[in-house]
Amino acid sequence: MSTPLNRLSPVPVRERAACMCSTGGRCSSFAPGHALHLIQARIAAATASEWVDGIVETADAASGDLVVRTLDGETHVLWNASGAALEAEAGAPVALHTRYAVLAVGRTQFNVAVL
Repeated sequence: MSTPLNRLSPVPVRERAACMCSTGGRCSSFAPGHALHLIQARIAAATASEWVDGIVETADAASGDLVVRTLDGETHVLWNASGAALEAEAGAPVALHTRYAVLAVGRTQFNVAVL
């Protein structure tokens, strides 16, 4: 007789991925504003027409908050726990994928939470 498999629903599995970025460790959560998931990066790259160019108005490295103004004049308030505010200082040119919440600072991409 075989032992029944212990199947977990996605919710408990997701909750077990504790984010270490608040203590200075590597971020293990793919929630908005945390680690960039490979699928999120690939789908953003596959929909290139949805990237918008912008300029960082403010970047607070302590809180992770950023304010990005697109070239169309639209303002986006963003948050990232993995260092986007350290990479993108005020006045830096960036690209924002508005649909999949990806911020590109040079060649580095970040998962951002839109506030």
